[in-house]
Amino acid sequence: MDKFKTVFFTIIITMLIMSALFAFVFMQKKSESNLGTPQNASIAVNDTFKNSKEKRGFLNDEIYQSRRNIITETVAEVTKSVVGINTKEIRQYRSNDPFMRYFFGDRIYNREIRGLGSGAIISPDGYILTNDHVAGGADKIDVTLTDGTRYEAKLIGSDQVSDIALLKIDAENLPFLKLGDSEDIIIGEWVIALGNPFGFFDINDKPSVTVGVVSSLGMNLNPLENRYYLNMIQTDAAINNGNSGGPLVNSIGELIGMNTLIYSQSGGNIGVGFAIPINKIKRIVNELKKDGKVDRDFWTGLRIQNVDEGIANYYGLNNTNGVIVTHVWENSPASKSGIVPGDIILKIDEFIITDDQIIKGVLQEFRTNQTVSLNILRDGKEITKKMKLEKQND
Repeated sequence: MDKFKTVFFTIIITMLIMSALFAFVFMQKKSESNLGTPQNASIAVNDTFKNSKEKRGFLNDEIYQSRRNIITETVAEVTKSVVGINTKEIRQYRSNDPFMRYFFGDRIYNREIRGLGSGAIISPDGYILTNDHVAGGADKIDVTLTDGTRYEAKLIGSDQVSDIALLKIDAENLPFLKLGDSEDIIIGEWVIALGNPFGFFDINDKPSVTVGVVSSLGMNLNPLENRYYLNMIQTDAAINNGNSGGPLVNSIGELIGMNTLIYSQSGGNIGVGFAIPINKIKRIVNELKKDGKVDRDFWTGLRIQNVDEGIANYYGLNNTNGVIVTHVWENSPASKSGIVPGDIILKIDEFIITDDQIIKGVLQEFRTNQTVSLNILRDGKEITKKMKLEKQND
């Protein structure tokens, strides 16, 4: 009986040890399978299909396919039409150092100013769109394409008021952007901003891409260095230093605006960027192609001032919008149209006048000998006057 018990317990203990050993080996294998196999498989796949489109097709990766959407397809198409711009400008100055003046006289010195920006190819024969503040005052303009080719560009024309410049390079059969329509822009639709922020284009000849939405339309901004920004497109797509002049395209690749400036108290992007609308660009570009400039050689013969609270109370107005006419010159376009001192100008064509800065910018939208319509408040009633923008020497 004792011998039987001994054999029995020996068998039980042996079975427990074997079970524990089997469980340990099984768990170890499972752990190795969980931790090692995908990594090894990934390495094998990477070695076999490294950097190849066949890898994705072979794996039939639905996740990869889902990542390819209208934005990524558009980016792949439009990036070839974006350029980096580098400029050099020679500025002359006199030394303010009394020591230098005493020994060397009142000499004029040259200083080289370098700048950078972005541009968009808008025709197969090499016309390039950018900002005036990027290339308008440059003595030398170099353009880099996405294939690394570099050209010296010619400035066809530049308009400081609208901040638009047109360049030309000696090339043919270039990829170019299709021009869209400002009237077709939808608030909230996806947009893509491309360009050369901080000169990154010089590193790999490729533009940077940011994506956002159209935040607002018809934004009128305060003038900056004699440049007037009216009817601007607002977007939260990031725009930074060097993006100026780059394209803003919609999700189907149409050029709808030109990235121009940001609103920021710190100088960095906070999601409030502005682009010049394409319909305005089309008009300016046609004029620059034809004449190299924009003809605004007209006058109005008006002297105006803002409507303050005192004026608003005097005239019984509910707000301080508009500008009040304080003087009209004889034989001027304003006098010929019947405008008199005391009239309050509320609107010119479709532009609402809020202050004297806005009316100055609005007038820059028109051309010599063009007739405009003015909505005027006179004696508590709104009336309309027509004014022809004539040259002063006519």
